[in-house]
Amino acid sequence: MKAVKFDYKRPATIDEACCLLAGDHNARILAGGQSLIPMLSMRLSRPSLLVDIAHIAELTQFIETDHHIEIGAMVRQAVAQVNPLVKTHIPLLAKALEYVGHLPTRARGTIGGSIAHADPSAEIALVAITLNAEITYQDGEDDVVFDASDFFIGPMLTLAPPSGCLVRTGFPKAPAICGTGFHEVAPRRSDYALASAAAQISASVDGRIEKIDVGVGSVGDFPERLKVDALLTSDLGDDTISQVLHAAMADIETVEDLHASAAYRKRVATELAIRAVRDALNEIKKGTRQ
Repeated sequence: MKAVKFDYKRPATIDEACCLLAGDHNARILAGGQSLIPMLSMRLSRPSLLVDIAHIAELTQFIETDHHIEIGAMVRQAVAQVNPLVKTHIPLLAKALEYVGHLPTRARGTIGGSIAHADPSAEIALVAITLNAEITYQDGEDDVVFDASDFFIGPMLTLAPPSGCLVRTGFPKAPAICGTGFHEVAPRRSDYALASAAAQISASVDGRIEKIDVGVGSVGDFPERLKVDALLTSDLGDDTISQVLHAAMADIETVEDLHASAAYRKRVATELAIRAVRDALNEIKKGTRQ
C-alpha cells in the first residue's frame, strides 16, 4: 500500500514550523519517521502536509539547567544514549534506551518523536512519566509546558496543541546518590514490550531513602506512575516491596489484545516493577552513583 498524496515542507526555524502547522489543521510533523512512515504506508495516517523538522538546529541541543537536562525534540535516540549529560544525570533514560528498537532505528528515531507519538509501549514515554519530565511545545509564539504525568491521555493520544511543535523535554536531574532499574518483557529483543517497568530511588548521604519513583508501561492505554509512598516508611525488605507493589498494581487498569491477556500483563508488570526497585536499591548499596 502507498501513502495518500500530501505536500511537504522543510522549515528552517521553529517559528516557521509553527506557522505551517497553524495554517493546515491536517498537517503532521515528520521527525525521525520511525513511527509515522509505516503509518503513512498503511494509510493509518492521511495528512495533507508533512512538516519536516529534521533540519532545525535548535531542536538538536542538550541544555543543562539547575534542575533538568533539556533534550531537544530532534535529538536522535542513539545520540542521547551515549551523551555524557544523559549518562550522568538521567541514568534511567540511558538504561531504557538500550531497549528501544534496534541500533538502526535508534539512529533515526528521536526522543521527541517517541514522546509525541505516545505509543503505550514506548520506553522513553515510560521514563518521562516515571520521572515526571516537563514536555514543552511551542504554539505560535507561546511555550506550553506539560507535566508528563498529565500529558498522555490515551493510546497515541496526548494533550499536545494541534498547531504546536514539541521543542524539548526536560528530565529532572538525578541526585548524586541514586539507583535505577528498568525491565521489560517482549516476544523478541527490541519488539514492542508486553509489559515494562522503571524505577529510580534516591538516598541521602547517610543512606536514608528519600524518594522512590516507579512506573509501568505497555499494560494500559499509556504508561503510569505507581503509588509507592508506603515504601518510604518501611524496611524495604523483599516481602514489603512485593506487598506494596502488588497493592499499587491493583489500581492499574490493564488491557487485553492478541498478544497478551490483561491478567498476564498485570502479573508480569508487577514482577518487573519489583525487580526494577530491587535493582535500584542494589545500585545504591554498591555505591554505583556515589
